[in-house]
Amino acid sequence: MKIVVLSDTHIPKKAKGLPSKLAGDLRSADLIIHAGDWQTIEVYHELCQYGKLVGVTGNVDSPELAKRLNAREIIEVEDFRIGVVHGHGTGKTTEKRAQSAFLKGEVNCIVFGHSHIPLLKKEDDVVLFNPGSATDKRRQKQYSYGLITFSSDLKFEHVFYDDKSTL
Repeated sequence: MKIVVLSDTHIPKKAKGLPSKLAGDLRSADLIIHAGDWQTIEVYHELCQYGKLVGVTGNVDSPELAKRLNAREIIEVEDFRIGVVHGHGTGKTTEKRAQSAFLKGEVNCIVFGHSHIPLLKKEDDVVLFNPGSATDKRRQKQYSYGLITFSSDLKFEHVFYDDKSTL
């Protein structure tokens, strides 16, 4: 199973559409997770064309997205529980806010965004995974998104690239 993980696409403000590099992985994805800051409902509809999509709202999302999506989700994939949250708010760091959105032992992994900073680490037996941004790298060297693959083992990775141009 292949899961494509996105956050902070900010379309159309930061890009005209989904980058070509990302589209290639979306075509072969079994599941797509978006951790918020889509910006418009059109991004949601475009990602739905690629397959099964689970997502949450972020702090810049349209009212249409807020009606369709929750602020927090839990997905179960092969007995592995993935919590999804954007991570915005006040106080604490984005990472700590994301962690506090779930009870201890509730999930095996927390996917979050907001900071646009790719992160992969394990803390207290929970994998923390921020894919970065596919369209707004801010102070990062490259654009990025994430992949989670389930085969003989569980693998988390970032995909980094320089060109966010669309098809």
